[in-house]
Amino acid sequence: MSDLHLHHLQNSRSFRILWLLEELGVAYDLTTYERTKSYVAPKALERVHPSGKAPILEVTGLNPKDPEQKTPLIESGHIIDYLMAKYDTEFKLHPEVEADSKAWRDYDFWMHYSEASAMPPLVMRLVFSKVVERSPTLIKPIAKGIRKQVEALMISKNISIALDLVEAKLSSDQWFAGSEFSAADVQMCFVIEAANSREGLDTVRYTNTLNWLKRCQSRPAYQAAVKKGGKLEF
Repeated sequence: MSDLHLHHLQNSRSFRILWLLEELGVAYDLTTYERTKSYVAPKALERVHPSGKAPILEVTGLNPKDPEQKTPLIESGHIIDYLMAKYDTEFKLHPEVEADSKAWRDYDFWMHYSEASAMPPLVMRLVFSKVVERSPTLIKPIAKGIRKQVEALMISKNISIALDLVEAKLSSDQWFAGSEFSAADVQMCFVIEAANSREGLDTVRYTNTLNWLKRCQSRPAYQAAVKKGGKLEF
């Protein structure tokens, strides 16, 4: 039994942690949950952490008063920071913290940009698409009209800004922290896969981004994560 236990929800951000654990090559236990018919997390996750959201990484040994106790960690960025500090002591998957280091500044920026700016409009797009899909027949035209207006006013522009920023970065660097793959690529990959779902990204406008995505998906650790936790499908 491992000191790490990942509670993974299919088609969710927890894929990042599953992939990163494979990259690190550390032992871990895995429990996988399926989404409900309403496309939300099952109630079972609330028994692990009150948030009821994935990822949840239970870590044994963090409580000095009770070394056998499991401490649940939530939030992808927080979990990634913990795993890097604990298991990546040779800095193979993240740069050392140096204020004057471009590699560290790039790494830290994209780690935060992923959730703070890039992901929210993609989540909004997904939510509105699910609302339309699940609307009764009589209501569906109204739901489609609302989705179209919100898409035009709030979603499309913000997604384009984020994707153009990503493309500019990947036109000069192979990875988000520079010349080497890092946990920032794991963090950003979920964003790009979400953006590339359904119709897919423009192959001309986002050539470098799509080539980067192929490099991510070809990594053995990524493919191992897919086998264990399922492919991302938005």
